[in-house]
Amino acid sequence: MSPVPTAPARRRRFGWPQRVFSQVLLMQLTIVTGVIALATGLFLAPLSAQLDDQAMRRALAIAETTASPELAEDVTGSRPTADGPVQAEAERIRQATGAEYIVIMDWRGVRWSHTSPAQIGRIVSTDPSEALAGRDVMEIDSGTLGRSARGKVPLRDEDGRIVGAVSVGIEYDSVRARLLAAIPGLLAYAGGALAVGALAAYLISRRLQRQTHDLAFSDISALLAEREAMLHGIREGVVALDAAGRVRLLNDEAQRLLGVGPEATGRPLDEVLGEGRTSDVLAGRVSGDDLLTVRGSRVLVANRMPTDDGGAVVTLRDRTELEQLGRELDSTRGLIDALRAQDHEHANRLHTLLGLLELEMHEEAVEFVTEVVGVHRATAEQVTEKIHDPLLAALLVGKATVAAERGVSLRIAPATLLPDRLVDPRGLVTMVGNLVDNALDAAAGTPDPRIEVELHTVGSTVILRVADSGPGVPAEHRELIFTEGWTTKELPAHGKRGLGLPLVRRFAERQGGSATVRESAAKGAEFVVVLPDALTETGPDEDLRRIPRPLDAPDPGETGTPAGAGGVREVRQTR
Repeated sequence: MSPVPTAPARRRRFGWPQRVFSQVLLMQLTIVTGVIALATGLFLAPLSAQLDDQAMRRALAIAETTASPELAEDVTGSRPTADGPVQAEAERIRQATGAEYIVIMDWRGVRWSHTSPAQIGRIVSTDPSEALAGRDVMEIDSGTLGRSARGKVPLRDEDGRIVGAVSVGIEYDSVRARLLAAIPGLLAYAGGALAVGALAAYLISRRLQRQTHDLAFSDISALLAEREAMLHGIREGVVALDAAGRVRLLNDEAQRLLGVGPEATGRPLDEVLGEGRTSDVLAGRVSGDDLLTVRGSRVLVANRMPTDDGGAVVTLRDRTELEQLGRELDSTRGLIDALRAQDHEHANRLHTLLGLLELEMHEEAVEFVTEVVGVHRATAEQVTEKIHDPLLAALLVGKATVAAERGVSLRIAPATLLPDRLVDPRGLVTMVGNLVDNALDAAAGTPDPRIEVELHTVGSTVILRVADSGPGVPAEHRELIFTEGWTTKELPAHGKRGLGLPLVRRFAERQGGSATVRESAAKGAEFVVVLPDALTETGPDEDLRRIPRPLDAPDPGETGTPAGAGGVREVRQTR
């Protein structure tokens, strides 16, 4: 068998490092080295010029000291010889000051002294005109003894006349030696500074390595791109807050759930959301897991996680549909229980009817069937003749059945009259359903359990009133019951309560109305909801079925006994 080919080994490529730690360290070391080299160069350049200036000033000072009237008298009173007084004085001063040479010349430029006696009596090699003209000269120049720092001054007699000049030179090699001697010390300081800078760069890079988890810049860029895609792609709201409580980040879903825009970024949370439970939950003033809050018509579940910098990240989930399904599940279970009880009751009625027929009590059997059917028919008619909206009427008929099975009397108040032109019938159905369910829970088990529902209009305003005979709501709790999550009931199957009444109030306030609770006539609770502009305008050809008939009037097209007499009709299912 031929050997299986293997992929060639990847050669290690040397180049720019990928890790943030390595790149930052390398850049910092480069910067520190460059700065120190530049600083050293900038220091050496003026140091060289400073040393040259000091040498020239030293030469000039020696020349000024040498150019005395006595020396001028010797120049005018003797001849330029190697053993003359001028040469002797010049050599004495040169040896005492360490100058390279001291040249004394007359007004013609003839040397009277020189380090090399053979040069005495000759013309100087550099132009002495400026010194002979009475001006001091400082320069770096080359002569018979090489390059030197020079100082030249005029030589004056006692009367101030210029009789010559004095030129003093400082060996330039000594100036360069001083510069070179300063370089090792300077480099030592530069090396120390470089070492300190390198150590600081390493420590900073190590800190950065820990903070970036030793990632490469490409990894960080990829993580940032993935973060943006994830934050704006997930169907869960994310709100990031800084230590001061300002909004640092809002993803698209959070903006949708909270009803705010991107301009909220950078603003305080309370300013963006206003006061309320939602702000308290997001700010951490309410602690716990899976905290419920209501924002507009949405039920939100919030979880808050603090961050190391003192801020926090809050996640929001929309539980509106789930809560609605949970409430519908509770209602469905109650309805199933009621149907199960009705099925049992229906079997009892069939057994009764069978017995009457077997006993040949035919008239009693007819009367029994008429009575049973009449009760169910009366229930629907009593509701529909006052509630003309089909959804709301169907809800109340169903609630009446459930109430009857729980032994509670559900009554429609005499003043009830609601036309079939609601702007938002589903919203009103939700409100009535929540209030009636709460009333059923409160009234069940009391000595005379009953509920009264009233729906009437004033212009385009709908007023809903639901009263029960339960224990009522204490005055100190009449505002708390409208707070999200506040409840005195046991948790249902879907695990959350305390949402129905907040939704009722939010729905009412969103339409410019109100939802309040007070004590009912039966000493229970009475909820009153006012919904302005809840009705559409009445058309000229409004359906005749919307016009209420007297309670004792028969239904057109039907014959027989009226559904009932005037007064308060009791919507009741009989077991």
